[in-house]
Amino acid sequence: MRPINYIRLWLACVRYSVVRTMMFRFDFLMWSLVELFWMGVNIALVAVIYAHTDTVAGWSKYQMMLLVGTSMLIQRLTMGLFWSNIFELGRNVRLGNFDFFLAQPGNVLFMVSTRKLDLDSIVNTLVATAVIVYSAHQLHLAPAPGAILAYLVLILCGLAINYSIIVIIISLTFWIIKTEGIEGSYFALTDFSRIPRDAFKRLIVEIVFVYAMPVVIVSNIPAATLLHGPKLIPMLWLLLATAAWLTLAVFIFNRGIRRYASASS
Repeated sequence: MRPINYIRLWLACVRYSVVRTMMFRFDFLMWSLVELFWMGVNIALVAVIYAHTDTVAGWSKYQMMLLVGTSMLIQRLTMGLFWSNIFELGRNVRLGNFDFFLAQPGNVLFMVSTRKLDLDSIVNTLVATAVIVYSAHQLHLAPAPGAILAYLVLILCGLAINYSIIVIIISLTFWIIKTEGIEGSYFALTDFSRIPRDAFKRLIVEIVFVYAMPVVIVSNIPAATLLHGPKLIPMLWLLLATAAWLTLAVFIFNRGIRRYASASS
């Protein structure tokens, strides 16, 4: 398939998702409020912490709010664009329904990842964006257009890394029967993205969560870019981490496909 055909297919999936969501408006409203409540809890937690201290690992209250807003934006995009699709992969493999994707003419991973959107998460990206804008206003930030562009590129890198982690976790379904317990590890890992990079002082913790599993830098580097302007080395670090994790995710997924026994075999 040509790239333009993938774009048309994705737009068709978007239209389907919108129509389907409007058929179940109460479900959409309920889950939007649940996610909004979760985001509110995270913001309230920051307010409670800074009621007792002025800084955490050198980050002021609104710097931390900017970091938390960045983390929420990446996670809401991940949940809205990819989570439901990839989450269903495990069930489809167990039941043999994965044959449906193998029979399609396009790239299998693309088909698996983009079949539908979760509009409740997409809508709440506006809330995360509002938190970021409000925090930047309180910090009296006036980032240059180049810094804003760099921030958006780094947000996409964070989205790609989150996507890669989910693909790797769910692809384990090709080797083991169920991954329900492992799937929850994604949310445990993303909790670290709301913590300042400077808080990871212990060597082992820093190696695991900053270098080996880049769940901290996906939000810290974009937030630092807005706060202090683009820095070449951190940006290259995140770009290289993105390429590495995407490559690893595609490799593991393709290896998993080789092990898949279809429903007709």
